[in-house]
Amino acid sequence: MTQDEQINIFKKGFPQLDIVQAAEVGLGIERADENKLNEYIDYNDTASVKGRCKFTPASGAASRMFKDVYAHKPETIDKLAENIERFAFYDPSIFGTAPHDPVKTADLLTGKEGLDYGSKPKGVLLFHRYKDEVRTAMAEHLVEGNEYMRNEDGSVNLCFTVSPEHLGLFQDALDDIKDKYEARYGVKYNVRFTFQDPSTNTIAVTPDNKPFLKEDGSVLTRPAGHGALIHNLNDIEEELVSIKNIDNVAKEKLLPITAKYKKALMGKALMLRDQVFGYITEFEQLTAVQTASPLVNYIPGYNSIPVDPFATEECQSLCNEIEEFLRREFCIELPEQKDCKTRALALYEKLNRPIRVCGMVLNEGEPGGGPFIIRDKNGCTSLQILESVQISDPSLMKKATHFNPVDIVCCIRDYMGEKFDLLKYVDPQTGFISNKSYQGRELKALELPGLWNGAMSDWLTAFLEVPIETFNPVKVVLDLLKDAHC
Repeated sequence: MTQDEQINIFKKGFPQLDIVQAAEVGLGIERADENKLNEYIDYNDTASVKGRCKFTPASGAASRMFKDVYAHKPETIDKLAENIERFAFYDPSIFGTAPHDPVKTADLLTGKEGLDYGSKPKGVLLFHRYKDEVRTAMAEHLVEGNEYMRNEDGSVNLCFTVSPEHLGLFQDALDDIKDKYEARYGVKYNVRFTFQDPSTNTIAVTPDNKPFLKEDGSVLTRPAGHGALIHNLNDIEEELVSIKNIDNVAKEKLLPITAKYKKALMGKALMLRDQVFGYITEFEQLTAVQTASPLVNYIPGYNSIPVDPFATEECQSLCNEIEEFLRREFCIELPEQKDCKTRALALYEKLNRPIRVCGMVLNEGEPGGGPFIIRDKNGCTSLQILESVQISDPSLMKKATHFNPVDIVCCIRDYMGEKFDLLKYVDPQTGFISNKSYQGRELKALELPGLWNGAMSDWLTAFLEVPIETFNPVKVVLDLLKDAHC
């Protein structure tokens, strides 16, 4: 987008979404029993896949994790000092021994005279202490990858999106563990670090929508949020991609339940993929939709009246089946079409797109987006993950029974085995405008459609309930004292 186009968005805002209702169990969210979970897990174990990859957004410093530590909030730094020796990052040569002064402890944790954790990315922070080792968040992702993302050749592919200034820290942290973990688990780790494309940065504006100028007179630009990572995801070659945030890892004692539900998500995604591919193949056989010739079967001298392949009983029966499949699995309902051909091609077009299955956790007051059914400008409904900023009616958010933990499995190749161009399935009208500050001055920032929000708006989306035990994010440093991390 040009600068003028971006300023126009600041002035006009984004259009409001037509929200039908919150998704719930039985309507958009599947609550699988043990037999169904095992069916999905078995399917994951046996399905043919053109490669698997674990994709982990890990950009940015951990400064928000230590916001209250920086502010020396008594309730935070007192608890931090009282429990400092329980943290994986505790080093007596830095923090000394008890008793620990709260202010000094806080400064040693975040400042350059100590660990300097306030300027480092979460992925390289020590999260968990074990009997014989301590692990960073990134290390736990490698351990998880071995458990549920192995390829047939024994390799595990991982892609971390990082900031350029943090690449050295990540590379050093990887070098510390890679050989050791490969020997321990009998696995080959293929780890890639990618950067958010700076060309996706957006401008900032003043509260009255004028370009925000820095001291040198240049316009301030900012990273456009995690939605820009759709470009990084689009570069992934593997067919099956698992997405989870860098800070959502628990100690190894919770790995069995984490792996169980991740395998179930993958199995459901692969099962839906194969059903979609089956419908597309059958549709093409009935209609010759792939041929360059007109989509009417007419043989001179054999049939005097051209036969419309879309109007045959077989094709309409298949369309009925596809319609029910889309409604049942994805809450997709298309408006009534004018004729058989238009209906059939609309259904075909809906099938032929990337697939994602998203874990959803029962709402227990955690912040984050939620699952909803929306209606687009063409009158078609679908499942979407919406953030609170996208919902104008607060009562709708309160009706959401589940929230989004960012536990997503994606199938990003089509029925021919070719990669989808994921940029074609972004809804550019679903970005966010947020209020920020720069050097104490207020500004408005433009964020691209979120990676699991509008950036995947035109995907086939399904939701599967997962337990709260699979969701263990570290948003503030004191979260590391929770049972999942101790």
